[in-house]
Amino acid sequence: MNSIGAQVERISVGLKEKAKSFLGQVYEENNLLEKLPARWKVVEKEIEETGSYIHTFLELEYGAKLAWRNSNRCIGRLFWKSLKVIDCRDVETENEAFDCILDHIDYATNGGKIRNTVSIFAPPSLSNEPLKIWNHQLIRYAGFETSKGIIGDPASIELTHKMKLLGWNPKPAPWTILPIVIQKGDKAPQIFEIPKYMIKEVPMEHPDHPWFADLGLQWYAVPMIADMELHIGGIKYRFAPFNGWYMGTEIGARNFADENRFNMLPVVAEKMGLNRQRGSLWKDQALLTLNEAVLYSFRKNRARIVDHHTAAEQFQKFINDENAVNRSITGDWNWLIPPSSPASTFIFHRSFDNTIKDPNFYYRKKTCPFLG
Repeated sequence: MNSIGAQVERISVGLKEKAKSFLGQVYEENNLLEKLPARWKVVEKEIEETGSYIHTFLELEYGAKLAWRNSNRCIGRLFWKSLKVIDCRDVETENEAFDCILDHIDYATNGGKIRNTVSIFAPPSLSNEPLKIWNHQLIRYAGFETSKGIIGDPASIELTHKMKLLGWNPKPAPWTILPIVIQKGDKAPQIFEIPKYMIKEVPMEHPDHPWFADLGLQWYAVPMIADMELHIGGIKYRFAPFNGWYMGTEIGARNFADENRFNMLPVVAEKMGLNRQRGSLWKDQALLTLNEAVLYSFRKNRARIVDHHTAAEQFQKFINDENAVNRSITGDWNWLIPPSSPASTFIFHRSFDNTIKDPNFYYRKKTCPFLG
């Protein structure tokens, strides 16, 4: 056997091992072990003949749920069983893919009663010209470098610039939604604008500070991650946008507060009349005000959100549920502790095994010649 043949054989063996392990877990946890031998014969033959295999919807759906359950950095895993899986594997064109994305946005947003959702497109192993999405999130604010400084989100400057190179040319404005960029195979990427009416945004105000509304802050209601790939039983789904709902500190303590993002702490502190010359605790006071505003605004606008203390309590219940069925808990402590008042949660005071289990979500390598 030549070196190429040996490599193909190794890949086939590796895929078989991953597929068999995954299928065993799926069929055992769903009380379907009697169907596993026949299913494995089909999958094994498919791998031998094609070098890949196609998941049934049961396998796809449960695999995506397992990927969430195994996500070490996620504090919201209590709700893994409720994940809605939208099967987009038969989609072939960029326009069809964008239609699926609009369906995802509409279903997940649900008027503010946000639903956990993942849309899964065909993997490269089953397509000669796989579809790819180049956005970090389905909904994200643009960032413009201008002679008057940065307008919008500094985290989006690079992607905004590259989208402009593709022909997108909006007038710089603070809360401009980035378009969706979809690419088929090695063809030129296509740009699609999300209709404004489909995007639920939350204007920020504070229950005790009338001046807060004058800051003009706002945020989109649903975080829909698009730049991670989903690995299920040896198959890599590189186009699989998913969402949960926000924990308030993601916006109040990070997006609005980080110095390399909107850097609002000094502005809020000045509006509050805090003495910034008397130590550094003014940052904590301003941070609390920002987080209060985010939670209050989302709830006033009927958009689902969770505070970090409640999220920690939910994570404790997830741990208890997993322990009850003798499943080990994995987690990334650095990500699980909230960015505000971490020591006030139980997570701060314990450690976690950070072993990565499959299925799972992984950060996608940037390989696009246009946007990589």
